[in-house]
Amino acid sequence: MRRKSLIAVGVVLALISLQSCKSNPEQTLLKSYFHAVSLNDVGTMASMAVDPLKIDAESWTITKAGEAKIEPASLAEFAKAEVDLKKQQDAHVPVTLDAKDVLDNAKDEFTSARTSAAKAAAKAKVDAAQTKYDDEYKLHQDIIRKYSEAKAATAREEEITAFSLGDRNITNIRDLKGEVHAKEVEVQIKEKGGAVKNYKITMRMYKLKDEAQNIPRPGRWIITKFEQL
Repeated sequence: MRRKSLIAVGVVLALISLQSCKSNPEQTLLKSYFHAVSLNDVGTMASMAVDPLKIDAESWTITKAGEAKIEPASLAEFAKAEVDLKKQQDAHVPVTLDAKDVLDNAKDEFTSARTSAAKAAAKAKVDAAQTKYDDEYKLHQDIIRKYSEAKAATAREEEITAFSLGDRNITNIRDLKGEVHAKEVEVQIKEKGGAVKNYKITMRMYKLKDEAQNIPRPGRWIITKFEQL
């Protein structure tokens, strides 16, 4: 009877502990992180933070923990935006080149014009073609900028996703669906020199699934950003 009671108590404690970890992931993660900081264990720090920050901490305290927010995973949308902008960029190349050809032809026509009337007409063509080319060139540069930003944002989100999943070799990672759990925590750190600094730490955890193969891809809580307040 005593043995059964002990087993029941153990199960209850395990469930409480599990629930605590689910609701307060910052406690476990930050405790491990700052322990690695105290040991100057850069490798362990890098296994928990996307961009690990070495802090000369003597002690630390969580001063504020926000509620966990759950949103749909966005990597697939990031990737789609990147692909769409790449298509726009490729499609606009010939448009820009055509506008440049029209401008060059108008300039040649102006150069070869002999009468004042012909030159005036050719000049009007040059001005119109120049305006058209300038507009297309500006638009093309804007598309290039947006594509570059989208490409960088997708690569960054893919890096963070793979980091949480603990696998950088998932070939179809951009197709995975699921949830992203995010949480912001404010921490006060007393440095060994006596200075006190406050940081906002952003954490994420990815719970994804390969729907095509019906394979779950659970992730872990990781630190994605340190921001000094």
